[in-house]
Amino acid sequence: MLEYVEKVGKTVEAAIEEALQELNIEEKDAEIQIIDEGSKGLFGLIGGRNAVVRVWRKIDYNKIVRDFLEPVFNALGIEGDLDVTVGEDSINVKVNAEDTGILIGRRGETLDALQYLLGLVVNKSSGKFIRVIFDVGNYREKREETLEKLARKLASRVVKSKKSITLEPMNPYERRIIHSTLQNYRNVETYSIGDEPNRKVVIRYKREPKQV
Repeated sequence: MLEYVEKVGKTVEAAIEEALQELNIEEKDAEIQIIDEGSKGLFGLIGGRNAVVRVWRKIDYNKIVRDFLEPVFNALGIEGDLDVTVGEDSINVKVNAEDTGILIGRRGETLDALQYLLGLVVNKSSGKFIRVIFDVGNYREKREETLEKLARKLASRVVKSKKSITLEPMNPYERRIIHSTLQNYRNVETYSIGDEPNRKVVIRYKREPKQV
């Protein structure tokens, strides 16, 4: 859980200073939320309201990510470059290594599992939800391009044969790519069947309504 201190002061600056002293950190290492700026009241004397701030130690997401992944890489005997990009609400983690297959796994299952676990670790330390995207050797980008091409190819086949096609089981991310690619494709519609982890996308022929 994220630890913070909440302080009340005659001014915002005074409340922040008291919080920083309690946390024993400098302002550059702190995240600060001003809950109430306070007010001086009438003539600066009557009806005044104190300022209220919430302060917590700035989170080093880069270190959190590396502390989680590096022992995993060492255990698997993988050497590679780890690139961590921290945004306001998301973290992109990219790995470049020679032997990436073991990190990707069958149909990206290992990659998805590591992304899920990394997301849990990151969000355990965060005061807000952070979306974590974990990719190895640009696998996700390449997989997306492959699935888009496959979706259009199979949709064309469905239109010609007027028979439905059921794809192999896919994870939610991959199914969304198929659905999105064919969303506006003429004469076909898509839907999913089955239960996880064997849920599949079906591409079905759809006749256009007759014009009256």
